[in-house]
Amino acid sequence: MKVKSFEDLIEEVHQKGICQQCGGCVSFCNSMEYEVIGYKEPNSPPEFINKENCLKCGICYHICPQTHVLDDDLNRTFNLLDFSSMPYGNICDLYSCQSVDYDFLRNGTDGGVVNALLNFMFEEKLIDGAIVAKTKAPFSREPFFAKNKEDLLSTSGLKLGISQQLDEVQRFHSYSSSLPKISSTKFKKLAVVGTPCQIYTIRCMQNLGIIPSHNIEFCLGLFCYENFEFDQRKVEQFDGVFDIKFEDIEKIKIKKDLIIQLKGDKTRESLIHIPFEDLKDYMRPACNACSDFTNIYADISFGGLGSPENYTTVITRTIKGRKLIAEALKRGTYINLEIDSSKEKHVKNLLLQYSISKIERKENFMKSKLRNLKEIKSTV
Repeated sequence: MKVKSFEDLIEEVHQKGICQQCGGCVSFCNSMEYEVIGYKEPNSPPEFINKENCLKCGICYHICPQTHVLDDDLNRTFNLLDFSSMPYGNICDLYSCQSVDYDFLRNGTDGGVVNALLNFMFEEKLIDGAIVAKTKAPFSREPFFAKNKEDLLSTSGLKLGISQQLDEVQRFHSYSSSLPKISSTKFKKLAVVGTPCQIYTIRCMQNLGIIPSHNIEFCLGLFCYENFEFDQRKVEQFDGVFDIKFEDIEKIKIKKDLIIQLKGDKTRESLIHIPFEDLKDYMRPACNACSDFTNIYADISFGGLGSPENYTTVITRTIKGRKLIAEALKRGTYINLEIDSSKEKHVKNLLLQYSISKIERKENFMKSKLRNLKEIKSTV
C-alpha cells in the first residue's frame, strides 16, 4: 500500500480549504532538518520548500489533525472509546478557579488561571519553558516563548497599541500557529498552551515517538469554538456592523458568546456580547472542519464557559494533569469555587451543548464541501 505523503495532504486537506495551520508538519520536518515543508506566506497553509528532499515518510500525513489516522489509538489512551456519548472528553476533575496572584487575574482572561499555573510550574522547576500565544492586537496573536513570570505577564490578556498594527498588517488572526516554535527551542522540559488541533498533533507525535514531542511535559488545552480572521476590509465591516472601533477594545473574553470590554468601561453592564452566529463572516474557514470544543486530548483543559465572571473552568484529563492541579491548589495558587452535583451537571450540560454544536457544524460543513466538489466534477 502506498505511503501517503505531503502531496496527499495538499490534495486532501489544503485544496479542500480545511488546513488548520497548526504547524505540526512544519515542526516535525524542521526538527529533522529536512526543511522540506515551510511557510512561504504568513497565515497560509504550509507548502513545499525543498520538494526534492522529501523522504515520503508519511509522518506529516499521520500527525495532521484533518486526516484522523491515529484517532483510535488516541481515544484508547484518553479513555474516549465512546466519544459519541461524551463529546466533551474524559473528565477526571472539574473545577472553577481564580488566580490568587492579582497581576495574573487583572491582566489575564477569565480567572488568569493558565498563566498562574505556568508560573507555578516555573517555580517548582517542572518546566524550563512554555510556548504560549501573545496578543498583538484585537484578534491578532503570535507564538511566544515564556521563561518566567515577566514573560507570562507580557502575554496576558489583550495588550493594545494597535494603530500602527492596523495600518501595516494586511491580515491577522486570533489563531497562533505555535507548533513550529517547538523545533527551534533549546528547552528540555516544555509546556505548550494550544488549541484542540495543536494538542491533537502533539499527541500524534508522542504516540509515534517522534521529535520534537519528547520535550513536551505538559499539554494545556484551551476551549475553542472558533478563531477569527481579519483583513482591512473585514475590520471596516466589523466596525460598521457592531459599531465598535478596534482601537477602542480593551479586552476580549469567550464564554457563551464573544464578550468585548471597551477602554474605560469597567462595569459588567457595559460589556458587549456578540453571539457566535453573528461572527460567521469573520471566522477562520478551517475552524468549520474541527469538531473538538473542549480540547479532549490535553492534560488539562481551560475555558470560560460554565464559570462566573473572573473564574476559569478547569478540567483535568490525565493522571499528570490531576496531580498538577491538585498540587497547585494545595500550594494556594488558586481560589477554587466548590462545585456541587447540581452545578457540575449544569456545567457538563453546557459543555455538551457547545461540543455537539461544533460537531454538527463540522458535519454540515463537510457535507457542503462534498456537494460542491461533486458539482465541480460534474461540470468538468
